[in-house]
Amino acid sequence: MSESGANGSPLYEAILTGDADGSVKLTQAALADGVDPNDLINQDMIPAMDEAGRRFEKREFYVPELLIAARAMKGALALIRPLLSERGVEPVGRVVIGTVKGDLHDIGKGLVGSMLEGGGFEVFDLGVDVAAEAFISKAVEQKADVVAVSALLTTTMTQMKDVVSALRDSDISQTCKIIVGGAPVTQQFADSIGADGYSENASAAVTLVRSIVTPA
Repeated sequence: MSESGANGSPLYEAILTGDADGSVKLTQAALADGVDPNDLINQDMIPAMDEAGRRFEKREFYVPELLIAARAMKGALALIRPLLSERGVEPVGRVVIGTVKGDLHDIGKGLVGSMLEGGGFEVFDLGVDVAAEAFISKAVEQKADVVAVSALLTTTMTQMKDVVSALRDSDISQTCKIIVGGAPVTQQFADSIGADGYSENASAAVTLVRSIVTPA
């Protein structure tokens, strides 16, 4: 069996099953054999993460399965990303992500970032306890398409409005969208603060960002 190809290939299966060591070794072997890095991403990695997301939506996968699949994907991607940069290959889109000021929760935000990377996006993860100005500064610097903001505490949700307001007042207000998510966040809340989108989980976040960056 080859190291690249359609769904069901060894690399696809390694990522889907969370075999981090296997995904790295298969990627190394494929690159050594001259396989195009773009093929590995488009034919193996993105489909594997899409399938992980589909299984999550159907409750065949849960957060732990998504996390280990994302870890396996990131290991393979770490080998490929420098090669793409050397060739000047553009990502599907650029996303700045972080958890709002006053909130130190990281797992959900990190999973969304990993899923987006698996979907072909370049992700700039600012971490936790991020001020509104930091979100916008990084978005301007990287010419981001989307700012993704997370909160897990009801007491920090209000910080999301500050990020929205800062984006609306920035030079990229016409080209960059903002989406929000996190356990206490709802579509109604997202609408009330003027966010461009809301996602209730990591899989849906990928779908949402794709619809923003590459609208039908």
